[in-house]
Amino acid sequence: LAGIAVISLLVGGIGIMNVMLAAVRERTREIGLRKAVGAHDGDIVAQFLTEALTVSALGGLLGIVVGVAASGVISRSAGWSFAFDPLSTAGAFAISVAVGCVCGAWPARQAAHVDPIVALRYE
Repeated sequence: LAGIAVISLLVGGIGIMNVMLAAVRERTREIGLRKAVGAHDGDIVAQFLTEALTVSALGGLLGIVVGVAASGVISRSAGWSFAFDPLSTAGAFAISVAVGCVCGAWPARQAAHVDPIVALRYE
C-alpha cells in the first residue's frame, strides 16, 4: 500500500509540475510585464509557488473528502465499522501540500529567471 501511495504522489507531483510549466509558458508576457514594472524575482516565485500550493491543497482536500465518503459508503453497505483518524488525515494533507511545494519550485524559479525584454517580445 505504501508503494502505491508513493507512486501516486510521484504521478501527482509530475502532474502539478507540468501544469505549472504550462502556466509559465502561457504567461510569459505577463511575467515580463511584471518584471518590467519592478517585480522582483521573489515576487514571481511567490506567485507561482502559491498557485502550486493551491492546486495541491485543493487536490488533497478533494482526495480526503472522496476517500472518507467512499469509505463510509463501503463500510455501511458491507456492515463494517468505520474509523476516521484525524492525525493520519492531517499528515496525508501535509504530504500533499509538500509535494506541491517541491514540484512547484522549479517552474517558479524558471518563471523568475525570465528575461523581461525577451518575455515582452514572446508571442
